[in-house]
Amino acid sequence: MEEKIIEVKNLNVGFGREKIINDLNFSIKKNEFLTIIGPNGSGKSVLLKTLLGLIPYSGEINWHAEKRIGYLPQGLTQLAVAKNFPITVYDFFSLKNPAPSKKDVDNYISLVGLEEKELLKMVGDLSGGQFQRMLFAWVLISKPEIIFLDEPTTGVDIGGGETIYTLLLDIWKKEKMTILMVSHDLNIVFAQSTNVLCLSKKKHFCYGPPKEILTPQMLEDAFGMKIKFYDHK
Repeated sequence: MEEKIIEVKNLNVGFGREKIINDLNFSIKKNEFLTIIGPNGSGKSVLLKTLLGLIPYSGEINWHAEKRIGYLPQGLTQLAVAKNFPITVYDFFSLKNPAPSKKDVDNYISLVGLEEKELLKMVGDLSGGQFQRMLFAWVLISKPEIIFLDEPTTGVDIGGGETIYTLLLDIWKKEKMTILMVSHDLNIVFAQSTNVLCLSKKKHFCYGPPKEILTPQMLEDAFGMKIKFYDHK
């Protein structure tokens, strides 16, 4: 049997009287690429934070092994980072503990499609796409065994998004890490995910291989709108 890293049983999360996640059950295996999809307000980001122990819950979340964790949250804005850290990109990386070597910083900056000259820029002077790539490199440079990504290509143009997803898939295969990612890009879900967890405001969910469970009818039920598939050949 494949090694389970996380097992979730009867998970419930709410704020006051509002139930966000209701009786959710699923597990995450080692080396899995799990993508979480669903409409806004269905609890995708809340689920990631709950698994990380940042939000109170009822039910069970069982971690079966200790792992180095990397987390890239949604909404980590460039304005907030630049205001709190008015420093260069390279100095931003030196804030990590332990601080990475200059060689590692150069390597990971290059991997996400940034040039070495960007290391000397102030964080606030980066474009939106450059900033998001910097954050992605920030997560990867610690060489985590499991990564939580909440819409990692927010603010990145189409070409940049494809670069990051291609990089992510390549690292996942080479390093045999486990990835949990929130994404609205169904093309990426089909191309990369080993399993998909679909949440909806109706509180039902589906879980399994994308090509088996992501039918037009299921997506229509989850997102509340007509959805068609187009097979590009």
